[in-house]
Amino acid sequence: MIHILLSRLRQGHRTLPYPRELPALPERFRGRPIVDASKCANTSNDGAMEDCRLCVEVCPTEAIALREGVPAIDLGKCLFCPECESACPKGAIHYSGDHRLATRSREDLMADNKAEYRLAKKLDAELMRVFGRSLKLRVVSAGGCNGCEVDVNVLGTIAWDLSRFGISYVASPRHADGLLICGPVSQNMEEALRITYDAVPAPKLVIAVGACAISGGPFRSHSEQLGGAASVVPVDLFIPGCPPHPLTILDGLLRLLGKLRKSA
Repeated sequence: MIHILLSRLRQGHRTLPYPRELPALPERFRGRPIVDASKCANTSNDGAMEDCRLCVEVCPTEAIALREGVPAIDLGKCLFCPECESACPKGAIHYSGDHRLATRSREDLMADNKAEYRLAKKLDAELMRVFGRSLKLRVVSAGGCNGCEVDVNVLGTIAWDLSRFGISYVASPRHADGLLICGPVSQNMEEALRITYDAVPAPKLVIAVGACAISGGPFRSHSEQLGGAASVVPVDLFIPGCPPHPLTILDGLLRLLGKLRKSA
C-alpha cells in the first residue's frame, strides 16, 4: 500500500488546467473549417465566373453547398476529412485549430463567410437552476462506430476529470437529467432510444454528439438508420465532429451550463 501512495505522490497532479488554460492540440487537429471567399475558384484570375464545384463534388457526405458561388459547410454533416481542402486549387477552404463547434440549433451548424458562427448559449434561468450545479447524463450508443463513444468516455479519465464540473455519467436513465446520444440511430435502436428518453424524469436534456447523431454521418444514405437523434427525440445541444475531440465535447457541455467565459 505504501508503494502505491508513494507512486501517486511522485505522479503529482495530472488533471488538465482547462478551462483556465487551453491544452495543446495535435498539429494535425482539424477544427472549424474556414471559407475564404476571396480565394474561391468561382472567380478566376481574369474576373470571369467559373463553374467550380470541386469541393462540393469530393465531399463524401454532401456537407458543402454553394451559396452565391461560395461554399457553405454544414458542420452537422461534415466528417472533418481533408478532401475539400485538398481539392481546392486556390486554398479557399482550410481547417482552423478552433475546437469550439457546439450549437443549440441545427441551423446554426453552418460555416460560411456570410455570418458569424453562433456557438451554444447557456440554458435559460429555470433550467440553469435545475442543472447548473449537477448534471447526470445517460450515454446512449444508438448504432455508432464507437468513435464518439470513446471520446465521451475519455472525459471521465483523470486528465479531463469531467466530474469536477458537476457533470457525470450514470447507468440508469431514471437517475439521469438527460441523454448523451452517439450514432445515427439505427432502426433496431429507435424503440430503445424512445423508451430510454421516456424513462428520464422531466425536465430533461438531450445532447447529440458527432456527425452520425446529428445527420447520420457516413451512414446517412443507409436505409437501416434514421438520420440522427433529432428524428426520434428533441435535441438541446449539437456537438459536431467525426468524432469530436474531447475538448470540443467538454466545451459544448460547459457552454450549455454557462461555465465558460464569453471570451473562451
